Amino acid sequence: MGDETTTLGGIHISPNAVATIAYYATLESYGVVGLAPKNLADGIVSTITREPSRGITVRYKGDDIDIDINIIVEFGTRINSVAQSVANTVRYHVEKALGLHVKSVNVHVAGLRVSDTN
Repeated sequence: MGDETTTLGGIHISPNAVATIAYYATLESYGVVGLAPKNLADGIVSTITREPSRGITVRYKGDDIDIDINIIVEFGTRINSVAQSVANTVRYHVEKALGLHVKSVNVHVAGLRVSDTN
């Protein structure tokens, strides 16, 4: 976990807090229509709990953070551009909010969604 000790006490940043920041940063990226669950069990749990970190996995390695994001992309957008935009946006928002280094942001495109054109 992101731990820091000061003279007044300790600061501990949970992976769930990082995932929540990444969730909201992902949703504001162009071309993303939603996040996908990592697997079937995660999909069932997320529908019951409505947890915002659905589809996001955060791992700490020392002071570095690795983030995996499963997204659903709008059909007709450039998938590569959307994935790069998500990775850059998430990296920026997490580093800005926490002051910790994000080692990698892995974006997995889990599906495409076609909008109703009517």
